[in-house]
Amino acid sequence: MANYLNEPVTLVLPTYNEAKNLPEMVKNLRDLPLTDLHFLVVDDGSPDGTGQVAETLARSMPGRFQVLHRNGKLGLGTAYLAGFRVALSTGAASVIQMDADLSHPPAALPQLLERLGECDVAVGSRYVTGGRLDLRWGRGRRWLSRWGNFYSRLVLGLELHDVTAGYKAWRRETLLGMGLERIHSNGYIFQVEMAYVAQRLGYRACEVPIFFEDRRIGRSKMDTRVKVEAAWRVWQVWWFHHRLTPGDRSPEAAPQAPV
Repeated sequence: MANYLNEPVTLVLPTYNEAKNLPEMVKNLRDLPLTDLHFLVVDDGSPDGTGQVAETLARSMPGRFQVLHRNGKLGLGTAYLAGFRVALSTGAASVIQMDADLSHPPAALPQLLERLGECDVAVGSRYVTGGRLDLRWGRGRRWLSRWGNFYSRLVLGLELHDVTAGYKAWRRETLLGMGLERIHSNGYIFQVEMAYVAQRLGYRACEVPIFFEDRRIGRSKMDTRVKVEAAWRVWQVWWFHHRLTPGDRSPEAAPQAPV
């Protein structure tokens, strides 16, 4: 069984206006007992100076911290895909995706990596036994989140309980085999599409319970309009990928560099 705790790990952090959260986030992650942790910030031209904050952090961790600057707000999905390609091209054995707003607990990261020894993707889940949502979320927001998960699971036949989870640990081989060029979504539905493609291709997922904290600083970028739009995009995901089988896995070739 592979021990991903001791292998090269790249953490992909998409950012937009997270200048006040990023230093604390990085500090908490650096305190973890991980021997080969690398950071990759993908910043979409944040007007609050997040990109400059990230560059300052990079100078304090030469060889361990990289910043990918993009011109303008190009979207969560493309930010992750660009980050995944860079991480794979630089030799990461596993790739972590998580929010930079302190909502995903860094302390859960070692457990996610441990679970990669028995599955192809480990998911930080709010909706399995032991998982919790911050009570500061309003009742309507909590209901909408649960409904979105139920609806997506029903339409797509997903086995995951938290299909919109944004805290995941991926094996290198899983991302290569999925073929990132297959992923079309660029918003809230990106998480659902990644989960569905992985399941259709026969990859094993396991869920680790987490406490999902409401962001401490700044405003959430996920509003009701975005979530309602995602509801019909679930059917688009089904249309693109429902014919996939494990035989459609991509060969493990070196990924192309992001544009």
